[in-house]
Amino acid sequence: MTLPDVSKLTLSGWKLEHEPQLPEDIEDATDRYMKKLKQYALSLPYTIEPYAKMLQMLDLILLRITQCVEAKDYEPGLVQWDSMLSYWSTLKYPIPKEKRILLARLYFEICVTPGMSTQVIAICADGLSNLTRSKKKLSVEDMRLPWKSFYDTLRKDLFLTRRQFEYSQLSWYMGHIAETVRRFFHPAAVNEMLATFVPAINGTNLDSILTSQYYLLTFLPLTHPQTYLPMLTRLWESINSYMFDERMLEFLSTLAEMHVDPTVSDPAKIESIPDDERSEGEDRPRWGHDDLPNLPKWSGLYKDVGIFTEHEWNFIMCKCLASMEIPLKDAGSLTTGPLADTSSSFEISRLPKAGWRIPSLARIIVYSMAQDGTPSPASNAPTPLYTPMTSGVSTPQVPHGSVGDYVTGFFHSWVPTQKTYLGGSKALDSLARLVASTEHFFHPTNSGSWTADLTAFLKYLVYEFNKRWHEERQEDCKTPPNRRLTREMRRELVKSIRTVVLLAMFSQDPTTVSNVQSCLKSMSTMEPNLIFQPIVERAIPSLEALVETQRTLSVIKALSAVAPAIYSREIYYPGAKHLLTILQLLIPGIDLNDPTKTMCTTAFLSEVSQYVMFHDVTSLEDDVGNDIVPNASGITIREDTSDTEETDELSPADEDALLRDTTGSFATWIASFIRRVIQLLENLPDEGANGTAGGASEVQLVDAVTGACSQICVHLSDSLFDLVLDMIFDYASTNVRSNAVRAIHQLVECVANANPEKTLAKFFPFCEASIRAEIEHGASSVRTTSSSTPLPSDATLHWSLAILRGTVYNDGKVLLKYRDRLLSLLRLLRDRTFSKRGFSWSAKLLSSALITLTHTYPIENKFVNPDVWDNPEFQRKHYLYWGKLYKPEDLKITWHVPNAEEIDFALQIFREMVEPCLEKLSQLLTAGTSMLGYTLCFTSPPPLQTYAMPFGETISVAFSGIPTLYKEYISPEVRKVMLNTSDIIDEIPEMIASVDSLNSGFCLTDPKDGRYQYITNLKRQFGEFLHQASLTLRDQWEENTVDAVQMLISSIHVYLLEYGDSRDGYYVNAEQYSSEVSVARYYAGQKVWPRAVLVRRARFYHTTRLHWNSIERARGPLEDCLLDDVVEWCMWHYPTVRQSSQTLLESLSSVYDGLRIRALPKLYRALLPGTEDDRMKGALWTLNIAAIGWPFRNIGYGEVDLGRMNPNTTPPEPTLATQFIVTLLGCHHNEKLSIQNCVASVAENTASRLLEPCHLVYQIENAALACANRKLKGCVGPGPLEDPIVTKARAKRIERTDHIDKATNETISAVLKVASDADTHWRYAIAATRVLRSLIRRDLPIARDHLMFFLEKLYDSNPSMRYYAQRAVMKALRYIKLRTYCPDPASLALTSPSTPLKVEWPVNDCEASTDEIFDAYFAGKPVTPSERLSPQSLYFDDMLEGWLACRKTRTAYRPPHYHAPTFQWEQESKDAIACVREMALDADFWGKVSGYFAEETQESIVVQDHISCVKSIFQLLGSEICDVVKPKVEELLADSDKNKQRAAAELLAGVLNGSKHWSLDEQERVWDWAKPHTHKTLTHTMKTENVGVWSSFLDYMFHHKDPRRVIALVNHIMHLLGQIDLNGQSAIDSVKVLSLFRAFYTGMGWKFVPWTDHVLERLWPEVNSEHDDVRAYVAELMSVCGGIKWRPRPSSADVETFVRECRTLPLEHDVMGIRGTYHTQRVAELAENLKKWREERLPGSMTTRSWLGEPASYSFACVAVIPPRPLISPLLHAIFAAIQNSPSWKVRLKALPILQVLYFRQLPLINEEKVVEILDVLCKCLDDDVVEVREMAGTTLSGILRLSPRRSVLRLKDRFVKLASKSHLPNRDSSLYNLALRQRHAAIIGICALVDSFPYTIEKWMPELLTTVMLEHAHDPIPISTTIHRCASNFRKTHQDTWHEDSRRFTEDQLAALSTLLTGSSYCE
Repeated sequence: MTLPDVSKLTLSGWKLEHEPQLPEDIEDATDRYMKKLKQYALSLPYTIEPYAKMLQMLDLILLRITQCVEAKDYEPGLVQWDSMLSYWSTLKYPIPKEKRILLARLYFEICVTPGMSTQVIAICADGLSNLTRSKKKLSVEDMRLPWKSFYDTLRKDLFLTRRQFEYSQLSWYMGHIAETVRRFFHPAAVNEMLATFVPAINGTNLDSILTSQYYLLTFLPLTHPQTYLPMLTRLWESINSYMFDERMLEFLSTLAEMHVDPTVSDPAKIESIPDDERSEGEDRPRWGHDDLPNLPKWSGLYKDVGIFTEHEWNFIMCKCLASMEIPLKDAGSLTTGPLADTSSSFEISRLPKAGWRIPSLARIIVYSMAQDGTPSPASNAPTPLYTPMTSGVSTPQVPHGSVGDYVTGFFHSWVPTQKTYLGGSKALDSLARLVASTEHFFHPTNSGSWTADLTAFLKYLVYEFNKRWHEERQEDCKTPPNRRLTREMRRELVKSIRTVVLLAMFSQDPTTVSNVQSCLKSMSTMEPNLIFQPIVERAIPSLEALVETQRTLSVIKALSAVAPAIYSREIYYPGAKHLLTILQLLIPGIDLNDPTKTMCTTAFLSEVSQYVMFHDVTSLEDDVGNDIVPNASGITIREDTSDTEETDELSPADEDALLRDTTGSFATWIASFIRRVIQLLENLPDEGANGTAGGASEVQLVDAVTGACSQICVHLSDSLFDLVLDMIFDYASTNVRSNAVRAIHQLVECVANANPEKTLAKFFPFCEASIRAEIEHGASSVRTTSSSTPLPSDATLHWSLAILRGTVYNDGKVLLKYRDRLLSLLRLLRDRTFSKRGFSWSAKLLSSALITLTHTYPIENKFVNPDVWDNPEFQRKHYLYWGKLYKPEDLKITWHVPNAEEIDFALQIFREMVEPCLEKLSQLLTAGTSMLGYTLCFTSPPPLQTYAMPFGETISVAFSGIPTLYKEYISPEVRKVMLNTSDIIDEIPEMIASVDSLNSGFCLTDPKDGRYQYITNLKRQFGEFLHQASLTLRDQWEENTVDAVQMLISSIHVYLLEYGDSRDGYYVNAEQYSSEVSVARYYAGQKVWPRAVLVRRARFYHTTRLHWNSIERARGPLEDCLLDDVVEWCMWHYPTVRQSSQTLLESLSSVYDGLRIRALPKLYRALLPGTEDDRMKGALWTLNIAAIGWPFRNIGYGEVDLGRMNPNTTPPEPTLATQFIVTLLGCHHNEKLSIQNCVASVAENTASRLLEPCHLVYQIENAALACANRKLKGCVGPGPLEDPIVTKARAKRIERTDHIDKATNETISAVLKVASDADTHWRYAIAATRVLRSLIRRDLPIARDHLMFFLEKLYDSNPSMRYYAQRAVMKALRYIKLRTYCPDPASLALTSPSTPLKVEWPVNDCEASTDEIFDAYFAGKPVTPSERLSPQSLYFDDMLEGWLACRKTRTAYRPPHYHAPTFQWEQESKDAIACVREMALDADFWGKVSGYFAEETQESIVVQDHISCVKSIFQLLGSEICDVVKPKVEELLADSDKNKQRAAAELLAGVLNGSKHWSLDEQERVWDWAKPHTHKTLTHTMKTENVGVWSSFLDYMFHHKDPRRVIALVNHIMHLLGQIDLNGQSAIDSVKVLSLFRAFYTGMGWKFVPWTDHVLERLWPEVNSEHDDVRAYVAELMSVCGGIKWRPRPSSADVETFVRECRTLPLEHDVMGIRGTYHTQRVAELAENLKKWREERLPGSMTTRSWLGEPASYSFACVAVIPPRPLISPLLHAIFAAIQNSPSWKVRLKALPILQVLYFRQLPLINEEKVVEILDVLCKCLDDDVVEVREMAGTTLSGILRLSPRRSVLRLKDRFVKLASKSHLPNRDSSLYNLALRQRHAAIIGICALVDSFPYTIEKWMPELLTTVMLEHAHDPIPISTTIHRCASNFRKTHQDTWHEDSRRFTEDQLAALSTLLTGSSYCE
């Protein structure tokens, strides 16, 4: 059919009323991004700034950023100007590419500079993300970045030491940066990255695995994965961890999507990219890649399935099945991955989380689809599967052998043929099998937590498919044509998931329903002919019956989802003819009694009505035959509808004829709809005092109904609009409903929005007359000042006011016709309405009129452009354009732009309405201050009381209605004052960011204009009045002044904040635009949109420009006074006033710089003694506002929102902290509970956000940062060599840091004084201690009195005080160590000390060096100093490397000198060290400390903080204090009390760990003293209750230590293990020893390897111990030993070899060593013993059965975890053997579910031959002697048949039917009866299994089977009849939702027979 150009449908001479004049540099744009800017510019009704001017502004911003960096003015300078850059970016002007690159590089270098504050890193990280987000703007060809610098930062920051408890989000941000910039890493760096990351992998340590995986998957370049991807998948196969899975799946999904373009991975690109960015020490090792293809023409990474091999693909599909977490009989196995993850440390959570696995899986599957297999024939099955294999030979005759042999005879002749795939795609074929295997779990009756995941998977699946489909239809698509998606794939995909989606549609879970809706929407645009009709067939009966509420809701939501197929002629041409039928059925859906149904209905109506025109075309001349279908959007979503299931498809002309006929019913439907809406409004509950009817649900319901009504009214034809207008007018003019006042306003607003001229003409005369009549008759004459239930006599007035306000909603030009009458009416309302509701609604009417007159806004929102709408040709054939989509450049918007007459009208309103009110109220102030409060509250005598409150409301609301009437300017004088009084302290004026105003549709912009001067002067008078009124009311305490004060506060809000985008909010429009885009999106990357979305986009851009002008407001003397007034109101004595004032103050803080500095002194004074309670409480809650009271701020994950940052955002300001903290800590003078609760809240926020001052970043010189800064500065514009601004900024920054240091010291001194005061309350003392702890600095030594305070608090009576003091001591002493051994500020910032004993031991042979270290461990000889580095002369505390590969060196530690001390502490800390020494040499100190350690608590293990605190002291002071502590330790050890023992263990562990680096002589002495005491305790005196204490003691001692450091403990434990009799009379002694031994091997981890063989030789015989506890310990030990003995098996333990062999070796080669053989001999021995024990077991013995029994539960766990593929066949054969050969029927019964679970979980790994074997085994089981086994075999068979070849199903069906027919039952007395009964039962079970295997579809053979064979045997003896009835019951349950569709597969006779089968009887003749 011909597709005409839409541009032909334009009216002659039509043009935009306000067409902007574009600047030349935008008008002539050729660049892609400049064209986008041009589209934005054309959408506005005014001219935007030239690009050249905005580039000048950008250059200034960038220049300031470079100056900040050069001066190291990161805070506040860089923070300020970065926020300016983010605001500049919202204006849509493109950043030139060169500047984008240089700025991105600068931000990157800032982020990786050591010591940079977290806030600056967060801001720059987000800026970097924004700059590099677009792959089209920047690529690796444009910019390269080094990777090692921030990898080192991340690696060093991630894991905390035991003494480190304060941590930042640095690791999270480093990870975020890595994910952002990874595409700028040079692909040649892959080998170096692998050489860095792979050696750190240690399979015995989950933290090592997860962190190494994170580094690999975050840093490795994605463009060339061919070298490392096989290695990653091999590693993945060996790890069972959900966290590992999620990150791996996300990584693979990114690869799969990226590499559909083969050019991405071209190896030639590596050489073409300049390798000009390398980190220091970074190398480019060249490894052999001979095994990789090196073709002249690169064809991509394509393999068997997408970029994956068949083995990798099957593994991924198994993970996909496991990810759905569907519970079978192996439910416990689903937790193995999460359970393993629990052993990871919390530091792993500091890294960015991986994406959810469900979207990742969907993306992998979709982007792996290609034409890579032989296509199957097109399937007509509802859920198609892969093409069946051949059936083999013909059916044999009646069997002479067993039933199983007869049924499975044809299996033995099965010959595999060429495999075919659904749609010719292997990935699609796998998906179909996956969906089919999980089909049963979509049904609402079988739903659970898994259903949400399953439906989410489908949602993302079709989303990704749609996305890829449309990407491949673009001209620039680089996917080869033979790898692209095909229409057959699309169709088969929809058919594969259609059944399950339709099942899940009726779920009651909201998440599931939401997923299904999204899925249906995508499917309806892909294959509407497959989706739309089933939805309609389900919807229409449900809507007609309205029986089941849930079903009705489900179908309405489904209709909303497939709405595109209804209204869009492009998507589904026949769908539109159903619209009227659906609309008519949805009328009852608007029901006040069912809000949920109403919301669903209105959502559908809103969705549909914005795409169609409601116009009857049946009366026009019928020339359908000449109609041509317009190309409404320029794209085609629905290319092909020829392949359809509908046999009665009509031609387009016939469809159009039907649709034209339905338009004749529009008038009837519209009338019914409006009547239904009116009926709903009439039945609303009565309105309350706040003017709303009912609660929140009713308000939401009315909003939804009127929203739908508004959309419908906008798209009505003139005749239908007149009909609606008359109906609403007739109702409004003849009724008054006090319960629907707000609702009638919204309803009238709907028609006014569509046609304001007609609406005003209809309603204004009526409203005017009604209002005047009501006023004359005394309406609103009762004076009230607060909201209350309105009087019945005022109802008509309120009704008319609501209607009139609704009529002035749109197009101010229409109001001009009623100028005089409206003004007269407004004056009357001002003077004669005295009730709160009356004058409030009058004022709102005034505000609405002013907004309508003075604001710039679109005045229409139709689905086509105005010129098209007004065209008669469109009016006649509008149905051809339903669902029209627009490109942005085709959009034409009609804007309302205020003209001179409208502006004059607005000013006239102010002159005649507002100015007199202001004058009268001002007179009250001059008449007497006491008069004002009484007047405002109606307590004064006439005539003042007649106008005071209404006048105040009138003035306030009038000014709120003109936010864009005039444009504000900040004079130089005011700006100078603002800079001098800014909240930004110690900053030069040039570095305080400010904005220049932009064009944004303000009416008056010339300050010399008389109109401008009039309105600004009037507003100034208004502000002065507010200040004077505030001063007057503040001293009045009467309760009746509260309403006046509330009005005053709202008026101040208007004066200070109502400007620019205040009434058309930037953030509101951003949210609405995002929401509308989300609803309207058909697919990702969509370029054409409904016109309403593009209109919203233009409006959003307009408000963005308004917002730009609103972010900085002038703060003159009057504004300062008003700000002071608000602060005072925040502390007034009425809580309601305080709350509203504090809310206002928080809003003001984001607009007015300098507010905090003004407010804090007043707030501090209010906390002093003698202050009133209410005032003090108000001050505290005001200080709790983050922007006001907190002079410090902490940055959390994602807390930085650059879009919401004010350019004068106040940075953390430590110089303000002193007074804040001291004042807060001084609040203990007021003991009132409510005030102390306030103080506690503020104090908690203060302590949690107080940051440690640190100025190390200013001492660090980053050459790369300086270079990047110079380049950007040179690009912005050359300047003088010595920039004076930089010089001033640097000097000011130095001055600022000095002030911070001084303020910090003052804070410490002041807080110490408070904390040390004996009169200070303990809560305040704890708060002070927390503050003091936070102020311990890394860059400066701690003062003596500061540290002394913490040492004294170590024995405070308050446990919380001791807790914080301990951590403070640890922090202080740790910092002393760091400052001593960090060679430079950068190392100190990274906490990377250079310990003098630390060395790097060269490694030549990784495996040999590892064995050598282990041998040294086991030998246990003392490490002696030596010049020659060897395991005998070095300690290896951390043994993580070497498990897989090694670096070139290993980190080790020399033993200390025999006599000389190791550490020489920094001289700057000598006073602090002397202080510690003084305390530690006092025996009384240790007595007090140990006394509190030994307090009775609930702890059953040692407290690590206690140990670490003692360790810190001993590490600092050495052995000189040992003699002081020894007696106390010995005393505690001698006491058997549990708490005393715990204290002794803590002291002893602290001493021994602190001696780690003492001289060898000192270590020997302390161990000589400790050994006998520990040996005695562990051997003799340790009680059972103390086992946990001493086990945790050993755990602490062994943690991260070379066993030779604690060889005395190791030897003693091994001695105990060798001596103990584990089969003694009592298990207590055995458990003690085994608990201590457990602490040894768990603490050592992989370092325990040398002892494993020896220990297992000792403990393996105890596997049959008499004691349960002993056997449990033995089992755990075997598990641990098996784990730590696991090692990969590359031929050489180096990274290059490992990576290469993962690529080259066949799958059968177990490179990762996951087929562990360490316990093979022991397991074989155990298996042999089990046979013997079974024979020896006494009948009825439960002990052995309880331990060795329940084998099935272990088997389930085994088969659920993905086994190596070579083990699948042995597993299956073992299960087959158990089923076929076991003499125990219970074993056979338990084995069958295991087979089913294995088949389901490992479905992708099981080939067709094995499927045939499984069917063979199961069919033979149908003839089992035991009924339970037969039935279980049937259940298992049904699940497996669901995924079996269909031809096999047909053959089995024939066999079962024939077997049933041949099975004759003799008399019960016959000896053959049981055999015959079993044979028939086997046949019936097989038939029922066939029926059950298709639970939601009706196969062609099924009706005959149900109604003939099964009915014939329905009354056979039990168990046959029972089996049949159970099957019939299941059939009825699974088909009831789709019976209207399934019943068509049956004839009438079959339906009657089926009824008999299902119900047991039939009443049909």
